[in-house]
Amino acid sequence: QVQLVESGGGLVQTGGSLRLSCAASGSRLGNIAMGWYRQDPGKQRDLVAAITSGGSTNYADSVKGRFTISRDNAKNTVYLQMNNLKPEDTAVYYCNAKVPLWAGGHEDYWGQGTPVTVSS
Repeated sequence: QVQLVESGGGLVQTGGSLRLSCAASGSRLGNIAMGWYRQDPGKQRDLVAAITSGGSTNYADSVKGRFTISRDNAKNTVYLQMNNLKPEDTAVYYCNAKVPLWAGGHEDYWGQGTPVTVSS
């Protein structure tokens, strides 16, 4: 079992910055792929950024050059640095952990979400 707790969301003006944190407990994150997703009410949850256990990253086209995902395995924490925020970045942001299974594949774990609101 992995428990994920997000923090760092809030209200910010257009062009501002926020840093989201995702603290994990119940398992070490060292071999777990992690990601940040976001969801608007009534819409599907979309990938924002992901980072593998080896540190490789990928981003949604809409956030490339503005957002940076990173991980500190010693602190068992994943971060999402969000710069030059836009109103369309407004959403609830969720941390995701893809925990490998012995039989293959993985199991998804989610945090409770942290809201981000960008005012115009």
